[in-house]
Amino acid sequence: NPNSSQACSAGIDAAVAPFRWPGGPKLEVATLADGPPGIYSWQDWHAAVAPLCRLAAASDADVFVVACASDPGIEAVRAATTRPVLGVFRCAVTAALARAERFGVIALVDASIGRHAVALRSLGVEARLAGEIALNTTIEALLDPAAARAALVAAGRALVAQGAGAVVLGCTGMAGHRAAIEQAIGVPVIEPCQAAAAQALGSVLS
Repeated sequence: NPNSSQACSAGIDAAVAPFRWPGGPKLEVATLADGPPGIYSWQDWHAAVAPLCRLAAASDADVFVVACASDPGIEAVRAATTRPVLGVFRCAVTAALARAERFGVIALVDASIGRHAVALRSLGVEARLAGEIALNTTIEALLDPAAARAALVAAGRALVAQGAGAVVLGCTGMAGHRAAIEQAIGVPVIEPCQAAAAQALGSVLS
């Protein structure tokens, strides 16, 4: 977790819990204590990069997952370690494209959309984005079981109406709402940390 929110880390940990089993690879959720409280702006994005590089350089993990849907510092962290480095947003997009021809994204804030566009260009899949809707809320609101649920469902339905056959949750704080949104909108909803956990496990088990 490249922000310093322990509550956000707890949500990430809960999201990846189904990917743990006795005797299987260890999935550890680390909180970047010197990261920003949340990644809302490009300034927050850049503030997380150097601490992420230091963490990766000092760790003996087999694979690193940057658990923010703005994928901060992926290229820089890859330069700091010889081990695989995954960004949860890129993992979620590839998972969505395995399920549908076109996908939509629910973003945290308007500024997130520009960062997502960079990732989509790096994957070469901009043309398959049906639409993106920003909630312009806070991570704290997303972590509440009820506060943002109606807005998330409404955004998901709007994206389906725009042609999305799958929806990517564009903030790790949305993890606890995935199942409810999917049930309400009737298309696959991809939680980024789960998508990245699946790819990380694949990289160490293959």
